[in-house]
Amino acid sequence: MSAYRACTIKRDRRTRSRLDTLDAQIMAVLRADHPQSVRHVFYRMTDPRLAEPVEKSDRGYRHVQDRCVKLRRAGVLPYGWIADASRRGYFTPTYRGSGDFLRSVASQYRADLWQYADHYVEVWCESRSIAGVIQATCEDLAVSLYPAGGFSSITLAFEAAENINATADGRRVTIFYIGDYDPAGVLIDKSIEDELLRHLADQTWLYFKRLAITEEQIERYDLPQKPRKESDRRAQHVKATVEAEAMPAHILRGLLRERIEALLPDNALQVAKVAEESEREHLERMVQILEARP
Repeated sequence: MSAYRACTIKRDRRTRSRLDTLDAQIMAVLRADHPQSVRHVFYRMTDPRLAEPVEKSDRGYRHVQDRCVKLRRAGVLPYGWIADASRRGYFTPTYRGSGDFLRSVASQYRADLWQYADHYVEVWCESRSIAGVIQATCEDLAVSLYPAGGFSSITLAFEAAENINATADGRRVTIFYIGDYDPAGVLIDKSIEDELLRHLADQTWLYFKRLAITEEQIERYDLPQKPRKESDRRAQHVKATVEAEAMPAHILRGLLRERIEALLPDNALQVAKVAEESEREHLERMVQILEARP
């Protein structure tokens, strides 16, 4: 692992020129790769090689968060470029009639990508921040996504295991995990794996793999690090800490897509898209029949 590189950043008030430089850095990162969470953007802004880096601290995070808010309010930063899975609304859908309902269903129709696969696949991650960044990839590849929120509740693990028991249908179970590399983070995925194993059906083949962050990735991608707390006695082999959000979002999504697609049958995505288009056209014809009735 590369040595921790401290970045001494002045805590003085930024001038208008320096704020413009920081804003330009934020926009460049998001223009090249979106959506990203604010925490993802923050870690990109802590790079000491930037013209206007921010400090690796809560104060630095709040500053990047404030600039993102101001850029969005000003109409410079599109709202959809920032992902936030930590806050969601709850909605009750209603319909103007059976045709309207069927059209809504048709738009959501998905063919079963995994019908002929040898694996049942899920993705778990440590935080909702990460979930917001990879959610679209998981939806596109039709795999379940579980934000654990740190050490997962035993209820969530039990319910997830029960779902696997009901749907895996004898296939090999593969779970990819994304979480922080720190004394607590390297224990969370092991805790989740152990809890799932308590409830999975006998003879279930489980492959539980940490996809990120790993020690090798810290070196390969030169991810920004922070020193570990000396008072934390867990996982002594972890010498410095890296949060999952430090991994550039496009690299994280690319790693996830590559590993999941490798478990799909050949051409499964293309075949599914053709089937979906055909079924949606069929459902649309049914809508037209319903709407034509007196």
